Amino acid sequence: MSTELLAPLDLAFWHLESDAHPMHLGALAVFEPAPGTDPQHLLDLLGSRAAAIPRLRMKVRDVLLPVGGAAWVTDKEFDVHRHVRRVVLAEGDFMAEATRLAGELMEQPLGRGLPPWQMYLLDSPGDGPFAVLVKLHHALADGMRAVAIGAGIFDQIASAAERRTVRRRAPVPPRSWLPGPYEAAGMAMDRLGDVGRALGVGASVVRASRLDLRAATPLTARSSGTRRLATAELDAETVQMVRRAEGGTANDVLLAVVAGALRRWMLERGESLPGADPRALVPVSRRRPGGAANGNKLSGYLLGLPVGEQDPRERLRLVRTGMDRNKAAGPLRGAGAVAVLADQLPALAHRFGAPLAGSAARMLFDILVTSVPLPRSALSLGGCPLRAVYPMAPLARGQSLAVALSTYGGRVQIGLVADGKALPDLDRLASAVHEELRELRTLLPKVPAPA
Repeated sequence: MSTELLAPLDLAFWHLESDAHPMHLGALAVFEPAPGTDPQHLLDLLGSRAAAIPRLRMKVRDVLLPVGGAAWVTDKEFDVHRHVRRVVLAEGDFMAEATRLAGELMEQPLGRGLPPWQMYLLDSPGDGPFAVLVKLHHALADGMRAVAIGAGIFDQIASAAERRTVRRRAPVPPRSWLPGPYEAAGMAMDRLGDVGRALGVGASVVRASRLDLRAATPLTARSSGTRRLATAELDAETVQMVRRAEGGTANDVLLAVVAGALRRWMLERGESLPGADPRALVPVSRRRPGGAANGNKLSGYLLGLPVGEQDPRERLRLVRTGMDRNKAAGPLRGAGAVAVLADQLPALAHRFGAPLAGSAARMLFDILVTSVPLPRSALSLGGCPLRAVYPMAPLARGQSLAVALSTYGGRVQIGLVADGKALPDLDRLASAVHEELRELRTLLPKVPAPA
């Protein structure tokens, strides 16, 4: 793997970035120390395992064809020490210090002349827990692919990769950027089909967009370029208990919990509840089994979060109904299909249209709520057990909050990323998440134990 064109959606994420709106995904992985844990050994382990992942040795370079395009190329001067660093936290509460620093590090865009990723080993002066903060540019991977890449640092995945026998193939001669006549004809026919699909998806996006944006909520704000991180954990069995009693999916329950937490938080702030439900963009993977592993394969569903509804069970019913309606329509309908539309546009459109597209996000949705799948098996780094993984999503222009969820070790871990100045009380919103699931559980009808 030496040269590979960026797919259209990857190119869109690459050009959407600005200093105030870095387009990287993140995850804060927290570990329990094992006896004899040595920070320098962990740092070396992170570096050697990251360097062994071919995708992390690639950087972006402009190309002549297609016009406005870019390609992934192997960085011949790759030095893993530019990407893996150690930071010793100040004394005090470990999680408080780790999340504070992670928020500050998430503010910083990734260097565009290097492979676009960073890892930070965050440890305390004593023998307590430590964390690894991973930053991957969204052009490099979507959530599912980011997990697959990041998992390479864990003992279990790295050991399996070392044991795997790799069949050596004959080298493939470099391919010209200029297509042959038959390939050019095929590309032209494919392009006509792409145009037809783009028109259909584009019409759906336009119909679902909002032109009246006068109603402001705490979820919308002019970006300050700062980032704040807060975390929350929920019991996965309690989520499943609610799902079994009320129907739908575990994701429906979590979306309803997010809606209820937003309601609590807004009322506690003294905010008036919005007249229209804030729109959540819920990303949907379009990956096919056995399909291409790299790049972004995304669409999304739009869901009105029923923060105006007082009854938690009714909020869950409304979320379930909305998601059922989305699934019946499919991922090519509604403003959430904007990622599919981006995948149909030529490279030049992304290069020059990215600033306009970024500013239009507010017309499409108010908040991103995404679920990131994790391996179910127990994981470790250098023999240190993984305790939790808090995923982090990027913020769109004009929006002040993004919510990412993952499940590991019987717990649902939630990462809340916010504009630091717009939402200084983000910790209170994290607490409201716990309160909302607790209340939803207490309102359930008593289910008799099985005989």
